[in-house]
Amino acid sequence: MTHPTMTQDDPLEDFERREFTFEGASKVVYVAGAGPAVIVMTEMPGISPHVARFSRWVRDAGFSVYMPSLFGRDGAVPGAEEGAAVFRRACVSAEFRAFGANQSSLVTVWLRALARQAHEACGGPGVGAIGMCFTGNFALTMMLESSVLAPVLSQPSLPLDDPGGLDIAPEDLAAVGRRLEADDLTVLAYRFAGDQVCRAERFAALSQALGERFIGRVLPDSAAHGDPPPFFQRHVAFPHSVVTAHLIDEAGQPTLAARDEILAFFRRRLLA
Repeated sequence: MTHPTMTQDDPLEDFERREFTFEGASKVVYVAGAGPAVIVMTEMPGISPHVARFSRWVRDAGFSVYMPSLFGRDGAVPGAEEGAAVFRRACVSAEFRAFGANQSSLVTVWLRALARQAHEACGGPGVGAIGMCFTGNFALTMMLESSVLAPVLSQPSLPLDDPGGLDIAPEDLAAVGRRLEADDLTVLAYRFAGDQVCRAERFAALSQALGERFIGRVLPDSAAHGDPPPFFQRHVAFPHSVVTAHLIDEAGQPTLAARDEILAFFRRRLLA
């Protein structure tokens, strides 16, 4: 089928729209593809055409992609005003810990349950997970679920008020660290050098906590797309979204190489 451009709302017609409920919390999940599952968690302000494009790349690489709707209007191009309203609502939602380090966002409990269900449905050795921006650190907390084998943190941005803080409780972080060692796993992470939300301090904190199990990639600001959607132009006026809004879909571009490395990481862990 013909997909819309990145400047048009995406109807997501090639995804199956499902509902997943756990402990009374229900959310829509968009599912496509076949093979082991990968959970793609949207960046702020929602499942944009860029986020859907990344999910299609995951699908086409041989995976069942699960894309939960966590906030925003599904398929919408990120507008400046609408996106800002979504951001404000998410910041005060009980599901997310937008401010204050050393706490795990409550939504990660639901996401771990989704990973368990996806693994049961799709089979394979386990599940991959990638978080972006507001959800960036969630893939780390999801490692508390034993089926999650391939965590990717793309510009993890929480907590917003502490550049060197981590959006995970200390006991959860310690448990993740033990699991990474016991199962010989690694965590991939990406950021732009000049990102003012996901700064060097956050990668330093992750590296200190996880040691050699943390593999952080820092891309030059010059690698970022210069014409992102309106929300980013007004509210995120710096290189930020590595595999979505600021990705340049051209051969030889560092952001495309980052995408390829992520897909290869999923293949190595889930398709070997």
